[in-house]
Amino acid sequence: MAEWWADAVFYQVYPRSFRDSNGDGVGDLDGVTAGLGYLDDLGVDALWLNPVMVSPMVDHGYDVADPRDVDPLFGGLDALDRLLAAAHARGIRVTMDLVPNHTSSAHPWFVQALAHPHRRDRYIFRDGRGPHGDQPPNNWVSVFGGPAWTRITEPDGTPGQWYLHLFDAGQPDLNWNHPDVFDDLEKTLRFWLDRGVDGFRIDVAHGMAKPPELPDMAITDTALLRNSEDDPRFDNDSVHDIHRFIRTVLDDYPETVAVGEVWVHGNERFARYLRPDELHLGFNFRLVQADFDAGEVHDAIDNAMAAAELAGATPTWTLSNHDVEREVTRYGGGARGVARARAMALVMLALPGAVFVYNGEELGLPNVDLPDEVLQDPVWERSGHTERGRDGCRVPMPWSGDTPPFGFSSAADTWLPMPAEWASLTVQRQQAEPASTLTFYRRAIQLRSNRTEFGGSGVALKTVDDRLTLRRDGGLLCVLNTGTDPVPLPPGEVLLSSGPLTDGLLPADTAAWLV
Repeated sequence: MAEWWADAVFYQVYPRSFRDSNGDGVGDLDGVTAGLGYLDDLGVDALWLNPVMVSPMVDHGYDVADPRDVDPLFGGLDALDRLLAAAHARGIRVTMDLVPNHTSSAHPWFVQALAHPHRRDRYIFRDGRGPHGDQPPNNWVSVFGGPAWTRITEPDGTPGQWYLHLFDAGQPDLNWNHPDVFDDLEKTLRFWLDRGVDGFRIDVAHGMAKPPELPDMAITDTALLRNSEDDPRFDNDSVHDIHRFIRTVLDDYPETVAVGEVWVHGNERFARYLRPDELHLGFNFRLVQADFDAGEVHDAIDNAMAAAELAGATPTWTLSNHDVEREVTRYGGGARGVARARAMALVMLALPGAVFVYNGEELGLPNVDLPDEVLQDPVWERSGHTERGRDGCRVPMPWSGDTPPFGFSSAADTWLPMPAEWASLTVQRQQAEPASTLTFYRRAIQLRSNRTEFGGSGVALKTVDDRLTLRRDGGLLCVLNTGTDPVPLPPGEVLLSSGPLTDGLLPADTAAWLV
């Protein structure tokens, strides 16, 4: 029998931006609990919560100071317990974000390391280069911009060693050659699993292990690195020992799942993370990276299916998340962007495997062009204000009413400002409209969950000019038109289309399901 997660629809909740229950302008866990009826109606099987652990919030929770407690900002442990009980009562599973690559610089281990040089071995500290040690130990750069090393001041006030942080300086990387790091992670995993959490999304799942010699990088340009296979910071072989360790713990808790954020090059490298004793699921971002083009979408699906198949694993699909531009904007913005995003949603939901929907995606939310003074993502500062960061895809959800904050909060000032033009995109407005994006998503997820035509694990793909056809083993046919002219629909009953059909033709920027 297939595991529950093998064809589940996960809903990614960015807790700061879903719903605010206490009027401080920031979403919280009781806000998520209050929205469970909405999520139940949407038809999702599980939630993925972005980090809610205790944190200084330098990187909005991805800098964890206490991995076994919930930050008061989100309501504390009691709020998580309330959410788990209420979600499970509705048959909705709850997975949490796990951040094993680094801690916060406010973590007790790091505070201790700064004060006591002999306690630094849980992190990656090195002496500097040059006659006075005033140059970083190597030329590694941070993913967020700038150097990946920060020099500390020793307890006696003199300039001292350097520590590694692949992200912000407030996120020192852990040393995964130290047994304490493994022991502490096991405590963290069991703490949440014993509490009833159904699994984890593992942040930077390709990044925990570092090459022992810490060699210089051949390329240090962040833009060029995105397409480079020569990056010593990531995808080192010993990372798989860490995933096998995590899996041994999860195997003690039947029906739990580990989902990895895996940014690697090549299907063979990706498949290694999905071996039977490692991750259950791995995010393959080919579909996110594909342009709205039949050939590119075809290749992205082909590659992702092939990569999963190499490991005998389940493919995992998503079109957006808290780290990338929202698909409405990515596909051109405006009415065209919405039409294309809806078409791609039908393609994604037609595929076998697990699907992740990012909060607000089901409302057709675009990215928001925020003013400089409200930007909070550390990427903005670390890049010297050359990259705006990810705040634009994290603006809070609009729920009701005609003006901001649209029922998200009782506070007028939300943690990121909400655009007035979202009045037409609120949940309340869309629930009442048969042609809305929310109604469309609900119908698509319902059909996916209930129709036998979505059965089977195989997919046959065919692209002719600007038309992609995708046939499931169970009999479903999905047709996508990425061209500029309408194309004939194949014979069959139309189950659902992403936009209006005319005279048996599939318009541009539209997809349809047929049986």
